Amino acid sequence: VEVEVESLEELAQALSAGADRVMLDNFALDDMRQAVAMNAGQSQLEASGNVTEATLADIAATGVDFISVGALTKAIKPLDLSMRVS
Repeated sequence: VEVEVESLEELAQALSAGADRVMLDNFALDDMRQAVAMNAGQSQLEASGNVTEATLADIAATGVDFISVGALTKAIKPLDLSMRVS
């Protein structure tokens, strides 16, 4: 079970509930580091929100297990296709 949290307090609750994976939503880098320390390997941690090419290395250095990059799907232009069937 993955749980999305928005604060260190919510992280503590998710960990005590036994979440398998916790998504850290829009955490600052310092809060991510604190989250990794609090977690102590108990759960998989996923960073999400405000992930860019410029911030990727810093986020990875916090020690989280996964990084979600929404820009991969949000920043593209859709391709308009059609198919005629007779």
